[in-house]
Amino acid sequence: MFTRKRFLTTLTLAAGLALPLAAQSQQFFRIGTGGTAGTYYPVGGMIANIISQPGKIVATAQASNGSVANVNGIVGGAMESGFSQADVATWAQKGTGIYTGKPNVPGLRLIANLYPESVHVVVRKGAGIKSVADLKGKRVALDEPGSGTLVNARAILAAYGVKESDIKPEYIKPNQAGDKMKDGSLDAFFFTGGAPAGAIAELASAGGGIDILPIDGKEADALRASSGFFAADLIAADTYKGVGAVKTLAVGAQWVTSDKADANTVYEAVKALYSEAGQKQLAAGHAKGKFITKENAVQGAGIPFHPGAERFYKEAGLLK
Repeated sequence: MFTRKRFLTTLTLAAGLALPLAAQSQQFFRIGTGGTAGTYYPVGGMIANIISQPGKIVATAQASNGSVANVNGIVGGAMESGFSQADVATWAQKGTGIYTGKPNVPGLRLIANLYPESVHVVVRKGAGIKSVADLKGKRVALDEPGSGTLVNARAILAAYGVKESDIKPEYIKPNQAGDKMKDGSLDAFFFTGGAPAGAIAELASAGGGIDILPIDGKEADALRASSGFFAADLIAADTYKGVGAVKTLAVGAQWVTSDKADANTVYEAVKALYSEAGQKQLAAGHAKGKFITKENAVQGAGIPFHPGAERFYKEAGLLK
């Protein structure tokens, strides 16, 4: 006989079970980005805001040293996902490039290709530096260890016949480099990221102005031939105050995770990102936001897609 007492006992047990299940259903999903003055950080903040869903996903953007640091953070469990340049992600997963002879990350998986990252070589206007080859003997910031920019900077210097020992290198973030350039203690710095980058825009608007060196001609051709990740790119005129159009190279910015990440969480995150509301927020929030589309998401994939992301792209007819 189902008495009132048994009913209340059953109800209490059900409520007790429901609470842990609800708590378990909420997934925390950290996104490793880059320095606060770059492009990864604001774009990561937008994505975290778009994919966060009450009771389901709590996403946050974390500042970091960049691509390599994010891959390491995913491996170590410091974050569930992160942004990486396409070259770094592929090298990490396959054990090639900078990961040759080092432990690789076979479980690294792609959530989405996001947007092209332009290589910026920023110099003080009037410093007489017209080419990357002119950086010999100069004080040049290459970004911090753990960044994709540092990897690119070394490759570009080498393409122009410049050794790291030929320059006076500093390993600091673009915002710090910008401050040092303002006070005259730095001649140039490298930055790979979506244009416009906050630190560079701020510097261009300050007194003195800047130039951005072209990466073009035979040196750029050689880089594209040796690395399929580099593509010809153009930083449009007036992207930065007083700077004309600049021919350069770009690599894809990608959002990566571990094969251990919850498939349903990744699926829901991708679904929210490419929803109509998500796309409107991206387009309005940053110049690179308009590139973050589901069609671009499946381009340039050098590593396998995460099953949750793959499910969405198959449903959208973008993958077979």
